[in-house]
Amino acid sequence: MTAVKELLRAENDGTLSFGDYTLESKTKLDGFEFQGDLYKVKTFSEITKLEKNGMFVYESVPGTAVTNFKASEQIVTFKVAAMQDVQFTLELEADTEYVVYLDDVNIGDMKTNLSGKLSVSAELEPERTVDVKIMRK
Repeated sequence: MTAVKELLRAENDGTLSFGDYTLESKTKLDGFEFQGDLYKVKTFSEITKLEKNGMFVYESVPGTAVTNFKASEQIVTFKVAAMQDVQFTLELEADTEYVVYLDDVNIGDMKTNLSGKLSVSAELEPERTVDVKIMRK
């Protein structure tokens, strides 16, 4: 998967794609309207962060490219790529259990903390994409 050169784009299937881990310096795009909400992305080789209406949605260290990101109350799905192993954090419902799948493999149940953050580590290699699915229990 290549980086999202537009930094943030709406896909024809109703999902979002964002992030460019190939950038040397922090770059951001603010005020991107999608389905009635305003999004902001900050991205470069060290971090990628997505906000929706000023609220935290996604953050990865190091930077990533995320495609086909879709989130509902029950499920979050997306594809993620980076130059190396990555840790990403999502804002979900506080103090709630979720089942996490990477490439359709159940890596276990995880519980969000009191602020609703869920952090997942994934082993990544250049030119390899991992499918992520996080389902509320």
